Amino acid sequence: QVQLVESGGGLVQTGDSLRLSCVVSGRTFSSDYMGWFRQAPGKEREFVASISWSGSDTYYQGPGKGRFTISKDNAKNTMYLQMNSVKPEDTAVYFCAVDRSGSWTSWGQGTQVTVSS
Repeated sequence: QVQLVESGGGLVQTGDSLRLSCVVSGRTFSSDYMGWFRQAPGKEREFVASISWSGSDTYYQGPGKGRFTISKDNAKNTMYLQMNSVKPEDTAVYFCAVDRSGSWTSWGQGTQVTVSS
């Protein structure tokens, strides 16, 4: 079983930068992928980015592409999402998750990011 705890959210202004963290504990495998999702009020949860366990492979999708950077520090069991040039439309709850064998099987509780204009 894998536990995920996100942190780093908050209230920021348009154009600011923010770094989210996700600490992983429990049983993990080198074949696992990790990712970030977000869910804005009244909208479905959407994929933001993913990264392989080694950190060598990354994938981005959606409005964050080109502004967000996903990374990992396996020594700290932590994944990050660096968010630059944030916009009001980036306001959402951000979740981290683990992909095991092609399915997102474990999720964190989420951290709120609010961007004011």
